[in-house]
Amino acid sequence: MDPNFEWGPSGTSTHFTGVPDGFDAYLLAELLNHATRPVLHVSSDDLRMNRLAETIAIYAPNANILKFPAWDCLPYDRVPPRAEIVSERMASLGALTTDSASKEDSPTLVLTTASAILQRIPPRARIIEARIEIIKGRSVDLKDVMAFLVANGFHRTETVREPGEFASRGDIIDLFPPGNPEPARIDLFGDDIEGLRHFDPLSQLTTENIESLTLLPASEILLDQTAIANFRSSYRAHFGAVRGDDPLYEAVSQGLRHPGMEHWLPLFYTAPETLFDYIDGPMIVGGQADDAMRERFDQIADYFTAR
Repeated sequence: MDPNFEWGPSGTSTHFTGVPDGFDAYLLAELLNHATRPVLHVSSDDLRMNRLAETIAIYAPNANILKFPAWDCLPYDRVPPRAEIVSERMASLGALTTDSASKEDSPTLVLTTASAILQRIPPRARIIEARIEIIKGRSVDLKDVMAFLVANGFHRTETVREPGEFASRGDIIDLFPPGNPEPARIDLFGDDIEGLRHFDPLSQLTTENIESLTLLPASEILLDQTAIANFRSSYRAHFGAVRGDDPLYEAVSQGLRHPGMEHWLPLFYTAPETLFDYIDGPMIVGGQADDAMRERFDQIADYFTAR
C-alpha cells in the first residue's frame, strides 16, 4: 500500500476492489496505520466478523479491536438477546465513549455486522452518564451501587457466573460487568472499599487483585424514571389507552424488567441513536454486506406483516 495514502475528506468514498477473501484483514491493518479516528468495518454476518477479528489481531497486534454483534433473535421477537451478546455490545459502546478510542498508538477498529448496524441503540450521552468508577480505598454507598445494578440490567443471583449477574452477601458484592474478562468482587468495610479483585466464575477463587473497576450498564434499556416516563407516553401514543392486562406496560411502569423488552428500545429514549453516532471515522463495508442489509430489511418487513 502507498505509504502516503490518506483518507479522503469527510463525506467522500474510497473504493478497494479485487481484494481476495482473507486479504481484507491485512488491508484493514494497513489502513489502521493511517487512521487517526476509530475505523468501522461492517461484515455480512457474525461468522465473518469473528474470523476477521482473529486474523487482524495477527497483522495489527496493537490495534484496539471492538466487536459489536447483532442480537441473536428475530425481528419483533419476545425473546431477549443472550446476555453474552448484550455484554459485548455494551462494552464496545462504553469503550467508544472514552478518550482511549482515539489513541494514535492504539488505533480502534470496530467490527460489526449488517444486522447490527441497522439497530437503534441507547444515546451516547446516556452511556456516559451511566458509567460508575469503583476505586479501591474510596468510599461508596452500598445502596447507590445496588440501585445502579438493578436499574441498569444486572440480574441478582446466588452465585455470579455469567455477564450481567450480581450477588450481595453482607459487605461483599460480586458482579460481572460488561467488558470484564472475569467477574469482580467488591469487599466493603462500612462504606469504604477495602478490597477489589477478579475471581474465577467456576472455582470462585481470586485470580487478580485490582485497583479500580468500571461499571457499565448490562442492558441497552437503562430503566430510570426518565426512560419509564418515555416508554409510557410513547406506548400510549402508538397503541392508545392501556386497558386490561398488559404485562409489559405494567412491569415497566413499576420499574421492573420484562422478558423481551429490549425489542421496544426506541420507546424508552426520545432520540435513540445508531452506531454511527458513536464513531466519527471511516466506515468500510465488506463484501456481501450490502446484500445482507437488503436481506435484513426484507426479513423485518416479512415479520412485520406476519406479526
